[in-house]
Amino acid sequence: QVQLVESGGGLVQPGGSLRLSCAASGFTFSSYAMSWYRQAPGKERELVARINSAGNIKNCAESMKGRFTISRDNAKNTMALQMNSLKPEDTAVYYCNANARLVNYWGQGTQVTVSS
Repeated sequence: QVQLVESGGGLVQPGGSLRLSCAASGFTFSSYAMSWYRQAPGKERELVARINSAGNIKNCAESMKGRFTISRDNAKNTMALQMNSLKPEDTAVYYCNANARLVNYWGQGTQVTVSS
C-alpha cells in the first residue's frame, strides 16, 4: 500500500521558517523523483520544488528560489522542504508527490499558514 504522509505544517509569522517532511512507504522510493506542490484557496495546484531520484538535481519555482530548499534521504524514505523567509502568499496546502514515468502518488497535504 503506497503512502505519502506529510507533516510539519502550521501557523507561522511572516519572515519565519517551517520544515515540511514527507514519509514514503509502499514503493521503491529511491526510483522516484519527488516534488512538493502547493495549492492556495481558489488557485490551481503549483509546483514548488522537485528533486530527482538520486537527489543530485533540484529545481525550485522562481518565486521560492533562495527561500525554499528541497532534500531527500533515500535511506530513510523521506523528503523535506525547508522554508525560510515565509510570506503570506506562501499560505497553502502543501502536497508531497512521487513520480516515475506515468505513475504519480500524492499525499494528503499539510496546511501552511503565514500570518501575523
